Amino acid sequence: MGPQVLAGLLLCLCAGPWAEGGKVLVVPMEGSHWLSMREAVRELHARGHHTVVLSPEVNMHVKPEDFFTTETYATPNTQDEFDYVMMGQVHVLFERVNFLKMFWNAMVGLKNASLIFQRSCEALLSHKDLIRRLNASSFDVVLTDPVYPCGAVLAKYLTLPAVFFLRGIPCDFDVEGTACPNPFSYVPRLLTRNSDHMTFLQRVKNMLYPLALKYICHASYTPYERMASELLQREVSLVEVFSSASVWLFRGDFVMDYPRPVMPNKVFIGGINCANRKPLSQVCIGAFIPSMFQVQPI
Repeated sequence: MGPQVLAGLLLCLCAGPWAEGGKVLVVPMEGSHWLSMREAVRELHARGHHTVVLSPEVNMHVKPEDFFTTETYATPNTQDEFDYVMMGQVHVLFERVNFLKMFWNAMVGLKNASLIFQRSCEALLSHKDLIRRLNASSFDVVLTDPVYPCGAVLAKYLTLPAVFFLRGIPCDFDVEGTACPNPFSYVPRLLTRNSDHMTFLQRVKNMLYPLALKYICHASYTPYERMASELLQREVSLVEVFSSASVWLFRGDFVMDYPRPVMPNKVFIGGINCANRKPLSQVCIGAFIPSMFQVQPI
């Protein structure tokens, strides 16, 4: 009767209160980041979890839906300011310019966007009534995109397990936060256009490139250290905040990205961005298929 008794016990456990869905606090990053996270939130709802999405009143894509509860807060940013920063610089990504100009334009756009999100985070963390209400809501976990560190700071303050849902973090905070090896001679850096088979000069470029990011990283992310220190009432670094994450869910895969060292709590979930895939139109097929069979000159 041993197996039957064990099966009955497992059935009782599954039917009991232990099988009830959890409460998930979601702190998304605005823009296309949310479009990917929304599918994960939809799946959490389908599996019986109650999700609350925390969003500023001024936003682009985070709109009320029937599979989550929305909690909003006011920010000093206007909708016009937000739309300009989020959409006004998109053309920069498609300009055919030299590397230095592309790098400069990308840094300017990143700095402007950072100011918008810093103001939003300050408005959230200084909203004492909202923070008190979240603390009393007995959430089980925080799901957040650490590119916007506010969710990670909030999870640490609420002493809740944090699950990071991301494509990557500038300035190698994901590497430092997980204490993961990150050799410059092996892993190509963002925007360098290096491959994983680098010449000596490309390796030098790959090593010098992060030095140019130090200023923009300081301007973009240091304010979150100040906010975290004020909220936690002690000196705290962003690396410490990020290192408290329980699981890192990376929207990538080695099929698309370069192989690199990873830690046990890093999980690759590449392909989740294609959850709502649609067939190519005849126009796209007509433009794409012939180019696949063009003979390239040697």
